[in-house]
Amino acid sequence: MTNMPLPMASSAKALAKELMNLQEEPVEGFKITLVEENNLYDWQVAIFGPPGTLYQGGYFKAHIRFPGDYPYSPPSFRFLSHIWHPNVYENGEVCISILHAPIDDPQAGELPQERWNPTQNVRTILMSVISLLNEPNTFSPANVDASIMFRDWRERKSTKYEDYVKQQVRDSQREAERDGVVVPTTVEEYCVKTTVSHDSDSALNVEEFYDEDMEFCGDDDEDAPDVDTD
Repeated sequence: MTNMPLPMASSAKALAKELMNLQEEPVEGFKITLVEENNLYDWQVAIFGPPGTLYQGGYFKAHIRFPGDYPYSPPSFRFLSHIWHPNVYENGEVCISILHAPIDDPQAGELPQERWNPTQNVRTILMSVISLLNEPNTFSPANVDASIMFRDWRERKSTKYEDYVKQQVRDSQREAERDGVVVPTTVEEYCVKTTVSHDSDSALNVEEFYDEDMEFCGDDDEDAPDVDTD
């Protein structure tokens, strides 16, 4: 009996469609690639610091891991680059309501509608992360020391928070040089939207993922890394 290839999981179809959409209409300030070409469940993200903010000129790497039942469960978002921020844990995990599972937890201090739901997508996650960088939530911080520093900086009591962030931006720029990445520093450069060429060696031919006879890494329902939602 011939072994028949498994059909592509519905989650992989959803991710392939989202990836194609993000290639055709990128989110400003982000560059997205797959960690491995045959695995739609692990994405690598480069985040460029928005002009006019403390993060201007920064280049920060992150990893998005999707569960097998996406979009019904949220992905995890973890910074690979070291980043000092009230809502980022020491291990790089981002603590943000949109990435929290849609469960009823009165102790969490979040409304159900603030948590993940299947209408959310990668684009809304990326926009939320950029918003969080510029406007941290200090009411339930993942990094208490960073939260205190941020409040002191906002109230003009200390420049420590600004000093920390600017040093990290300088460190990230050296990494960008090693990676051969040109970081946008002006509004004009930051807002340019470029469609990724599918002829490029580094580009993903997303249409390949619509072949119903292909198998994919991650098609099983492996759980994403646990995210502390305290």
